[in-house]
Amino acid sequence: MFSTQGVIILILKFSLAIAYRPVFIYHGILTGADSMKHLVGRIQEMHPDTVVYNFERFGGWSSLENAWHQVLEAQTNLKVICDLHSDEGINMIGYSQGGLLGRAVLQTYPDHCVKTFISLNDFLHLIFPSLVAKTAYQLFYTYVGQHTSVANYWNDPHHQELFEEFSIFLPYVNNRILSVNSTQFRDTLMRLDRLVLIGGPDDGVITPWESSHFSFYNKTYDVIPLHESEIYTEDLIGLKTLEESGRLHIIVRENIHHYQWHRTNDVIDSVILPYLD
Repeated sequence: MFSTQGVIILILKFSLAIAYRPVFIYHGILTGADSMKHLVGRIQEMHPDTVVYNFERFGGWSSLENAWHQVLEAQTNLKVICDLHSDEGINMIGYSQGGLLGRAVLQTYPDHCVKTFISLNDFLHLIFPSLVAKTAYQLFYTYVGQHTSVANYWNDPHHQELFEEFSIFLPYVNNRILSVNSTQFRDTLMRLDRLVLIGGPDDGVITPWESSHFSFYNKTYDVIPLHESEIYTEDLIGLKTLEESGRLHIIVRENIHHYQWHRTNDVIDSVILPYLD
């Protein structure tokens, strides 16, 4: 027969077992924590008592600061959160630019506590007038241009040599250019229980929209599917390993614009909440 104290302990353990993990949300470019409040509210409405950390730094124009600077600073915030939740771990959501930078935060943090990482439209490529888009590399692929986050991940299929020469961020976190951190960049991403990649053909901002799933253009602007891409076939950051072990989830939703992914209850309920255990 259980004592009263024993029953209380069992109830507490059961409550902890069914509680939802805390969530860390990383906002997109030229916005900030305020833009993610609907997502925060919906999570807490549907998953009561969930602790949500809405990343407040690098909002507005400061989101254009150098990508490595943002990543390393965000990592300090994530470390504080992981110290608070070292036992149960947390889930993480990165929206737009926050999907890419959030992923890099994990890759540079060997002992991170993130269980599930949800990327809402990774690899933001801002829409420019066609003439500007064709000539953007002339600014972005310079030492001066690399002071901005967009330049750090601007990937021009017609100027790959310049991309590899000047880009100080994307070719490294993708292990396209090997570095002393390449093994860590791969191993820390594979610590995840799940990597969830979400995107769709009606996004209207991500170019190409399939880059949300690590697909990209070749020189003739044909999209190379994920499973034919070097980053997958060579397993550069562990995507192939994650998929073969059932931990990579690729989600496609039609009729969702870029600014609706985190503001539409149907989308949040169907493709985000099921992964926030």
